[in-house]
Amino acid sequence: MTGSQALQYALSGITVGSIYAVVAIGFSLIFNATGILNFAQGEFVMLGGITAVTLSGFLPLPLAVAAAVLFVAGCGGLLEVTLFRRLRSHSVLHMIIITIGLSIVIRELALHAWDEKVRSLPYFTGDEVSSVRFLGAAISPQVFWVLGTVAIAVTLLHVFLKYTLAGKAMRACSANPEAAMLAGINTANMRTTSFALSAGLGALGGCVISPITMTQYDMGTGLAIKGFAAAILGGLGNPAGAVIGGLIVGLAESFSVSVLPAAYKDATAFAILLTVLFVRPHGLLGSREAAGAREHEG
Repeated sequence: MTGSQALQYALSGITVGSIYAVVAIGFSLIFNATGILNFAQGEFVMLGGITAVTLSGFLPLPLAVAAAVLFVAGCGGLLEVTLFRRLRSHSVLHMIIITIGLSIVIRELALHAWDEKVRSLPYFTGDEVSSVRFLGAAISPQVFWVLGTVAIAVTLLHVFLKYTLAGKAMRACSANPEAAMLAGINTANMRTTSFALSAGLGALGGCVISPITMTQYDMGTGLAIKGFAAAILGGLGNPAGAVIGGLIVGLAESFSVSVLPAAYKDATAFAILLTVLFVRPHGLLGSREAAGAREHEG
């Protein structure tokens, strides 16, 4: 493998890994505030992309993307209020089954609303032939949008959780829901906010990846599985760990194609995940205390 080929594989892995990181962050946000593993997170990514494609037919692209993100964020908040808030007493296993069923329902609704056609947004800048050359590797201009969006989203999320009153309240709900409630924090609203934030973040990711990966009604399932793997690998509930886990999964998939048939791509990524979990069950950046607290809570 030449240096330029290795760089091309690395850039491809980082791009795909950034997509997985967005989904993984959504998993972590909701898990932190509610203890729910939301396997419908991938459908938020799909809905964001496919809604933006539809709106771009009669709105400027920036407005179409913004409207799609707000719409999907509203859907996420509405799902929490109308469905998950009523199911709080169910076990973790029941909630996993419910979210998987919800993802199937959303996927089928999207099929009826948008059919099976593959769609995509236009490149935000440039086009598919205006690639940037770097050390012999070709970089699509949309890749910079993907990487920039993930970097900005992670930074803003960190600032929100650490320095804003709402973010601190959300972290308090994660650390000790009962104490947060006694301190006057509206834990129900925090859960709704976490669902809306994770849905909006997933929708934004779906918009920026649409020109690269295309958008189709059934793309959410694969993204949810890879995003969940990234979240577990980095340490469930840790947004920074979700980013690292996403990048590892993306790079593993990308480089595996250079030595193995493409059919083994998924198996390679999950083999790394299983290896890490055998050695460090709470993930790379997760803590044993947090994992133990969640197990005791469940």
